[in-house]
Amino acid sequence: MMKELNTDLFDPRCTLMDPDSRDATPSADADADDFAFAFNDSNFSDRLLRIEIMGDTPESRPDSEACTSIADWARHRKRRREDIKKENIPDLPECPEEQILNDNQPDMDDCEGCENQDEEAVAMVEESPSGDEAANSNDSDWGMDCSTVVRVKTLHISSPILAAKSPFFYKLFSNGMRESEQRHVTLRINASEEAALMELLNFMYSNTLSTTSAPALLDVLMAADKFEVASCMRYCSRLLRNMPMTPESALLYLELPSSVLMAEAVQALTDAAKQYLAARYKDISKFIEEVMALPLAGIEAIVSSDELQVASEDAVYDFVLKWSRTHYPKLEERREILGSRLARYIRFPYMTCRKLKKVLTCNDFDHDAASKLVLEALFFKAEAPHRQRILAAEESATLNRRFVERAYKYRPVKVVEFDLPRQQCVVYLDLKREECTNLFPSGRVYSQAFHLGGQGFFLSAHCNMDQQSSFHCFGLFLGMQEKGSVSFAVDYEFAARSKPTEEFISKYKGNYTFTGGKAVGYRNLFAIPWTSFMAEDSLYFINGVLHLRAELTIRH
Repeated sequence: MMKELNTDLFDPRCTLMDPDSRDATPSADADADDFAFAFNDSNFSDRLLRIEIMGDTPESRPDSEACTSIADWARHRKRRREDIKKENIPDLPECPEEQILNDNQPDMDDCEGCENQDEEAVAMVEESPSGDEAANSNDSDWGMDCSTVVRVKTLHISSPILAAKSPFFYKLFSNGMRESEQRHVTLRINASEEAALMELLNFMYSNTLSTTSAPALLDVLMAADKFEVASCMRYCSRLLRNMPMTPESALLYLELPSSVLMAEAVQALTDAAKQYLAARYKDISKFIEEVMALPLAGIEAIVSSDELQVASEDAVYDFVLKWSRTHYPKLEERREILGSRLARYIRFPYMTCRKLKKVLTCNDFDHDAASKLVLEALFFKAEAPHRQRILAAEESATLNRRFVERAYKYRPVKVVEFDLPRQQCVVYLDLKREECTNLFPSGRVYSQAFHLGGQGFFLSAHCNMDQQSSFHCFGLFLGMQEKGSVSFAVDYEFAARSKPTEEFISKYKGNYTFTGGKAVGYRNLFAIPWTSFMAEDSLYFINGVLHLRAELTIRH
């Protein structure tokens, strides 16, 4: 049995004694491994755990005490860390909250790590000839301590149970122990950690927690990290995941991997926080002031999302640049953040060529890095559609998703431009069947802008009524962006790939003199009702994609 229990120690993903299997309910494994009956019971224990509780300053009360929200917990914890740093005196060795001691007096040089008081868990193992004598011996061993023991708790513990759950306790019980049944183990903690430690010890026996508030669960999670109880960390993570999240709590969860030793145990909570922020701020334009105030981790969670609802990838680039200039006004720092953290989330292959030209001259990016990003984007644009889909599929399984298309408000287009013998451009727009389905009964979808003769144009696909208003049908229109008095004469032609040849077949030709803000097109491009256009045997969807082409030529 001990061999099986130790599996929980050496393989944190093992579910034998791990109640936080990601697919399990919080108490799924409790019946199989519930040793609550043995907690603090001398009949089932082989050691005595002496918990020496040190006095706290008023500012060092538990992070969860008087904290009604995650934000309160985070502010208090940050303040307490700052207070600890201020209290450290460089010239004098200070004492950690806990230490691992054998019978020998520690060397004073061992106290160098005192600044990390909030992170390391350590304990004292000693021989216990008699009660009072042992206590006196403890006091002499801790003569270099700078705090006062305000009270002591003694618990009966089972070393196999604790060792199976925690590498910390495993090492504690397996190092330097003679006649183990005569040994006492002493932990020295701050009063602010007492409640969390008691919850943690109870969990190691019962696989359950009695606390239910988010601040208290975070205290237990930090204690579990200190004493290396990964199963409890994952349990706390799942309980926190199941609670309503806020922007404040999500940002705090994103910081956990850098605040704990066992980051893997909180990965699911961190992922949930990323998903929450990505979903809440998927339309950045609705929360622009709120999003601009977010820290770097929050911005990474948002701009890495496939579901970001933006006009185009150009808008993502502009937003990232604006945010980085606001938060990192120094050019060197901004270049470092963009190059090492944020550029990977901008999907340059889906930016317009006009914007890519600006990337090359943008001083915020390292020139060599910018050149590489733009070159990669242009090569992707030049690939055949099936190769683009292969590249996107390969990237979808990785963290780097630069070839994966987002749900843009303005659909990407491919443009081929000619200057001679006449100024002309050929524009390719692909729409998925699902996108067309969502147009019914009166929706429309716009393409990204493209340019001809210095003027900006766009395509828009509609579901509308035919000329006689007798049925719904698919319409395609060409519009000019710039408003004003500019007039622009253009010949245009719309075409679509059609079965069985799958070649482009011309559907509509015309000419129009544009003035700013005007659009022209055909309300029923395929001369069939919407139901026929969307039918399973439709001639126009090839592998679930509608391929449209527009040719524009400037008239002289």
